[in-house]
Amino acid sequence: MRLARRTLLASMMASVAAPAMLRLARADAPQVTLKLHHFFSAVSSGHNKFLAPWARRVEAESAGRIRIDIFPSMQLGGAPAQLFDQARDGLADIVWAVPASTPGRFAGIEAFELPFVPSHRALVNSKAIEDYAVANLRDEFREVHPICFSCRDHGVLHANRSIQSIGDLKGLKLHVANRLADETLRALGGQGVTAPIPQVPMAIATHAIDGCLDPWDVVPGLRLHDLLKSHTDFAESSLSTTAFVLAMNKAAYDRLPRELKSVVNNNSGQTAAGMAGAMWDLDAAAVADMVRQHGDAVTTLTAEQIAPWRKATEPVIAAWLRQMRERKINGGKLVAGARALVAKYANEPEPQPPPEPKIAAQPEQPPQVEAATPKVETPAAAPAAKIAPAAKPVPPKELDIPL
Repeated sequence: MRLARRTLLASMMASVAAPAMLRLARADAPQVTLKLHHFFSAVSSGHNKFLAPWARRVEAESAGRIRIDIFPSMQLGGAPAQLFDQARDGLADIVWAVPASTPGRFAGIEAFELPFVPSHRALVNSKAIEDYAVANLRDEFREVHPICFSCRDHGVLHANRSIQSIGDLKGLKLHVANRLADETLRALGGQGVTAPIPQVPMAIATHAIDGCLDPWDVVPGLRLHDLLKSHTDFAESSLSTTAFVLAMNKAAYDRLPRELKSVVNNNSGQTAAGMAGAMWDLDAAAVADMVRQHGDAVTTLTAEQIAPWRKATEPVIAAWLRQMRERKINGGKLVAGARALVAKYANEPEPQPPPEPKIAAQPEQPPQVEAATPKVETPAAAPAAKIAPAAKPVPPKELDIPL
């Protein structure tokens, strides 16, 4: 009887403890840690205003079960051109890479880098290329799990002399971001020079190049507004841009539990592409305003003014179409699809910068009342002690809150 009672009590205690043990096991579920690798610096907008917020959003929606460690500036080793392979091979779980870093390898995505195919707005291009990728790039990027595609801010002509017509480009040597930008510049009478972006300021200072065809966001870091005083922008279409892919290792994605895959999926596609595009556009607008306030000349060519530019760069598109035919790819269909999607998203609202933090007003300080100096009685033989005057109150410093 006593044994039966003990057995019953043990059974009851086990049944009470079981839910608590299940809850503990659920709370202690192993955290998934993912390494995100990219080539931008830790102070760049791409890092601070896109990748970091995106990663924190994934972590929050997973209730902390996913952790994403970000490694900027190629901290995990290798060169920017190797990022895609690092994601494919599992050296990094997620990468933010430029497919054009390996020319000719990713042919289909180049349609968005052809002259005057993309919009001058990164948000429009990013939303368009995300749809384009779903329809056309699955096979090209089958070795990874793409999270999103996006396009950088459009190329601007930064030079040491005013460029308002095609003739002004003749003979100029300008840094370019990819092979199609090089071919575009050559078609316009200039000469493209490819080099790592950190080398551009020295190349300008030593007159090895005359400027660059690069987006607005590179201007502050390279101090191009100090080196080059003329900037030519394009009002509607873009002379050039650069496509990006945020890609994940397939095995790392496949290992995720179903609910964590849903978190990644919910922050992929248009959600992530829109974040990247808006970031580039906001950065471009801020830098362009800064350059104008600095006193530099900014020329913006209208659609009518760039008509001769379009005509002059048609051979670049024709040559690309021939290359696609040689690879059994219908390039004409790809270009038409890219243009249609750019038109589809052309009326996307302009992204708005986040509101500036308000600086709280300092509370008024109550009037300071000087206390009467107490009278000190001293013996006649001893000198009177001196009492130091009360220190004047120091007003509080204004808060230095970065905007």
